Amino acid sequence: MAQAQTIDVSTLIDNRKLDAFNWGLVILSFFVILSDGFDIGAIAIAAPELRKIGVISSPSDIGWVLSASLWAILIGSPIGGFIGDRYGRRVAIILSCLIFGIFTLTIAWATSVNELIAMRFLAGVGIGGLLPNIIALNAEFAPKRYRATLVILMFCGITFGGAVPGVVGATLMPSYGWPIIFWIGGITPLVMAVLVRLFMPESLKFLVLRENRAKSPRIRQQIEKSLARLNRGIAVEPNTNFVASGETQYGGFSPTRLFKNGLGWITPLLWLCFICNLLSFYFITSGLPSVMTNAGIPATETYLGVTLFQIGGTLGGLTLSRPIDLKGLLPVAILFAIAIPIVGLIGFAATSMTWLWIDLFLAGFCSLGLQFGLNASSALIYPTAFRSNGSGWAFGIGRFGSAFGSYLGGAVLALHLPLPNLYMLVAIPYVVGTVAAIALVAVYRRRFGGFGLGLRDTAEATAAARSR
Repeated sequence: MAQAQTIDVSTLIDNRKLDAFNWGLVILSFFVILSDGFDIGAIAIAAPELRKIGVISSPSDIGWVLSASLWAILIGSPIGGFIGDRYGRRVAIILSCLIFGIFTLTIAWATSVNELIAMRFLAGVGIGGLLPNIIALNAEFAPKRYRATLVILMFCGITFGGAVPGVVGATLMPSYGWPIIFWIGGITPLVMAVLVRLFMPESLKFLVLRENRAKSPRIRQQIEKSLARLNRGIAVEPNTNFVASGETQYGGFSPTRLFKNGLGWITPLLWLCFICNLLSFYFITSGLPSVMTNAGIPATETYLGVTLFQIGGTLGGLTLSRPIDLKGLLPVAILFAIAIPIVGLIGFAATSMTWLWIDLFLAGFCSLGLQFGLNASSALIYPTAFRSNGSGWAFGIGRFGSAFGSYLGGAVLALHLPLPNLYMLVAIPYVVGTVAAIALVAVYRRRFGGFGLGLRDTAEATAAARSR
């Protein structure tokens, strides 16, 4: 009797060269994730007009409106991660786009600050669910030697999205008013949900693990369809067995899995790195315009500084991508350490516009580049069975840092500290983050036998192999 054919989808994906399939997935994901960046900038552009018509009545209202979506991501990311690991990354991405799009669209009809906060919060739940799943999907289709690179390239959509509201505000708001920003911001994710439904495949590794558990003909058809898109020449026999080597099957998910099989210290240290970086990042971005204005720096120079910060961050993420694929978390620890003097010197550099622009560019390179690297690392540490949950919890816990960073920015500004003292304080979380990142590298290397994330199987699979 002939032996049944076996197809290992992990080996198939890892041995492939990057082709039109990978780049098409990255490009589509880039535009899907662009909506998150748009959300960050949209309310800031609309806020002055909302104050004029009385929807926002005080500066404190702006703080609540800005932080509403940040707190929602704390809730939405773990929920989205659960949905992604239970029902599929594609399902969770579509659902997240629908939630985000619908509630962003309704902001165009908000008549009070409470309505604005509520709609921003509900839209933020959708954003939270989107982030871990789109990262997981791209990581699971990327050859392991390029995983961090492709995830970071896709995630650059956030910084590009952050620039779009300014263009919309300058060109369309004079004719159509402030609601146009939220019409565009709401309709775009709804269109993306349709495009994801039509063109984005479900993760092959997720499908194989699910098919091995459920033995469903429908799931098998999805696997065969995705395989055909991945490799047109592959022949699948009726009795073919599908496996995903290096991946462990689980019957369900509990958050305790994030602390088992060698992850007991890795997960909390990763969370601490997220919190430290997001705390300082949002402290800088929320307070920078006010700080520079109070220091007597003209608005045009302020806008240029903010732009240079974002450009530096994009280049930082791209620069970090290949080193993460090769050396795992080690480049993250190095960049944390570099961020300490770079951020701490912003106040001293403000005596010269040239030096300030250079320092803001480098600060963006470090802080936003670090966040790109941490996002990618969260998808590479955890196995397919709970990758979306692992990333989702990291994003959710990390939002404590972003929310408190926004609040602390306002509180510290109220102290009217000299600029050098102010930014020395902002650098403190990077000191803590550096210690956490170095500990994370040491624990990871000792437990799993190397630095690399992208050049080997998931952490859990390696730990299982070492224990046998």
